[in-house]
Amino acid sequence: MHLSGLFIYPVKSLRGCAVGAADLDELGLVGDRRFMVVDSQGRFLTQRAHPQMTLIATSLSPDTLTLSAQGAGICSVPRVAARESAPPLLRRVSVWNSDGLTAEDCGDAAAEWLAACLRVKCRLVRAGPAFHRPVLKPGRALPSDVVGFADAYPFLLISEASLSDLNQRLAAGGEAPLPMDRFRPNLVVAGGAAYDEDTWPRVRIGSIALRAGGPCARCAVTTTDQLTATRGREPLRTLATYRRDAEDPTDVNFGQNFFHESKRGILRVGDPVEILAAARA
Repeated sequence: MHLSGLFIYPVKSLRGCAVGAADLDELGLVGDRRFMVVDSQGRFLTQRAHPQMTLIATSLSPDTLTLSAQGAGICSVPRVAARESAPPLLRRVSVWNSDGLTAEDCGDAAAEWLAACLRVKCRLVRAGPAFHRPVLKPGRALPSDVVGFADAYPFLLISEASLSDLNQRLAAGGEAPLPMDRFRPNLVVAGGAAYDEDTWPRVRIGSIALRAGGPCARCAVTTTDQLTATRGREPLRTLATYRRDAEDPTDVNFGQNFFHESKRGILRVGDPVEILAAARA
């Protein structure tokens, strides 16, 4: 098996981008969900309520985040606040049950550009030196496990075989196949059997060791075309027929969440994938 796809999502819920390689730090893939769009109360905005967020494309240079949208031009924001300028305005923001997180406001120009695109009052914030967010998953997370603005975990992994199986089921029901971007994974693995990733306690990709965090319960974002923002019924309707969670049947699972045990290193497309035994207690 090998890593066949590597994706980062610079701004939570905006369109992601494929990369050939990515460095790691404590929060996960460098550049992944280090920015977030929030409302006036600091609560995160998401495609669940605002599917038009996927119409905004993202790209990263070593120093700059660039946002672009059809008819709106571009908006560029520094990835790190300039040291020679005044300190950035700090805001208290929240993601799901993670409240009171300290983030840096990215300024009025970015806020106005995003508000015009999304037609909702909002701000763009950035994870800076004061940001700290422990993973709130008792029994799964360790004290060293932290995460950026992702929903809950630093990594989401899906195998090509799992998507192929789902697409075969969709085709049997007269539905069109879906691309991997519907599921917004970080890591895509080729070479295994469908849903094998459900059973991996730990895995090594290249030199990076990861520990399983549990299945990913899917939401309406998977029904949103990531290029047009249009919504349909699939894949949730089909997934519900065979991927309901055994412990909580209201959840429909697809893909596995992971923590990275290796807090530094680099992942590259093509890296070999090796299944590891569970760590000793």
